[in-house]
Amino acid sequence: MEKLQIDYPEYNALINRLIDRLRDSGFQFDWVIGVSRGGLPVADAISRTLKLPMAVVAASSYQGQSGTNQSELKISASVASVGEVSGRCLLVDDLVDSGKTLEALTAHLKQQLPTIDALHTAVLWVKPISVFQPDFAAEHMESDLWIVQPFERRDWQ
Repeated sequence: MEKLQIDYPEYNALINRLIDRLRDSGFQFDWVIGVSRGGLPVADAISRTLKLPMAVVAASSYQGQSGTNQSELKISASVASVGEVSGRCLLVDDLVDSGKTLEALTAHLKQQLPTIDALHTAVLWVKPISVFQPDFAAEHMESDLWIVQPFERRDWQ
């Protein structure tokens, strides 16, 4: 699969674009929920910029030595937070590939956390094959490239 290498300046510009879109939307959020692993840097930046508390949920469907084989989705049994996650929440991941992870996570969180009144989603990239369209995205891709984020370079060494 062809890879798209993203460097830190481009990565930070995409995060800033996403934050601008969140601000421009007029939505007021109470919590940011970051999806571990790839969504954590994005969620952290949003949390700090918008001065919101952050929670973490772990989810993974990529397995194998290279981490590129998609299989059964696994979701953590709980959400890590300091305080009760409630109200208007923003679920943040790095990208939407097939869309199955974000779709399953939204259903899972609504069931596990009945104190959530509204749950919106935000990502940096949306791939063209996605069955799930997030509420906010920095970029909609035209082709299905494997994205190598700056901190993932260790994975490919």
